[in-house]
Amino acid sequence: MEGNLRWALTTAVAPVAWGATYFVTREFLPAGNPLYGAVIRALPAGLLLLAVSRKLPRGIWWVKSLVLGALNMSGFFALVYVAAQRLPTSMASIIMAVVPLAMMLLAWGLVGERPGPRHLAGAGVGIGGVCLMVFTATGPVDPLGILASLAAMAVSSFGYVLAKRWSGEVDVLASTGWQLTGGGLLLLPFAVLAEGAPPSLDGPALLGFAYVTVVATAVAFAAWFAGLAHLPAGTVGLLGLLNPVTGVLLGVLIADETLSGRQICGLLLTLSGVLLGRQTARPRRTPDRTGGRVAGRATGRDGERDVVECARGDGRSGHSGHFRN
Repeated sequence: MEGNLRWALTTAVAPVAWGATYFVTREFLPAGNPLYGAVIRALPAGLLLLAVSRKLPRGIWWVKSLVLGALNMSGFFALVYVAAQRLPTSMASIIMAVVPLAMMLLAWGLVGERPGPRHLAGAGVGIGGVCLMVFTATGPVDPLGILASLAAMAVSSFGYVLAKRWSGEVDVLASTGWQLTGGGLLLLPFAVLAEGAPPSLDGPALLGFAYVTVVATAVAFAAWFAGLAHLPAGTVGLLGLLNPVTGVLLGVLIADETLSGRQICGLLLTLSGVLLGRQTARPRRTPDRTGGRVAGRATGRDGERDVVECARGDGRSGHSGHFRN
């Protein structure tokens, strides 16, 4: 129990740091440079983790690192940068609250993890909450910011499902460094072609990038993947709710943003949908058809863990793979 609490507190560092990223990006980082913003966020963080892990990819992981880096890092960071510059902190963060539900639906199609009725109901409630949040805003809503947020949600969800499918093959700290470095290098030539020279940074911008690069990227992703390695994915998904909560609180308390009554209802609906979609199925026991013994099947949150232990004559147990993001 104490070990789980320790890993839960460690994992919570990530969504809290990510929730503050929207405010830092909007208030301190230069506007109009989303590609360079993503490069400056990803590449130094990746090199830092590479220096710590001292491991390079081998074999097919050169390709996998580039694919995951393009989805989870370069594409996601650039889209989040655009969303954070064009939307209020609270709205940008609450849209990203649907990521766990999007991952659930993608995992159904890509890795055969079929969600139950509660999961589907949670997805419907969460999406309804986001629509209420967006379409009842008191001020004008930038459609490009909304599209960037939705695209960031889709890209990261797909990338996390792929990372889940390939999990367990390598050290999580090293693979995080490979993704960050690969994503930054992939995006650098596009930044040069599209945005020209790197933006000039004043003192607040340097401090903002220092926070985003070190705390919200290197430390946060290391904590996130460490939590996924030691906790059920459903538990980590619940901790991810700290992301929109942090973003909304910072937007209201520090950035003087306001939420209408309908938007507050949308926020509550979204969080309720995510909570509903993270219900844990009860363990059930099914007969082992091969030997007549009883096999215990424990199904984790969102169907992301399915461990089958069968009593066999030779004393061995068969285990199905456990996918970690």
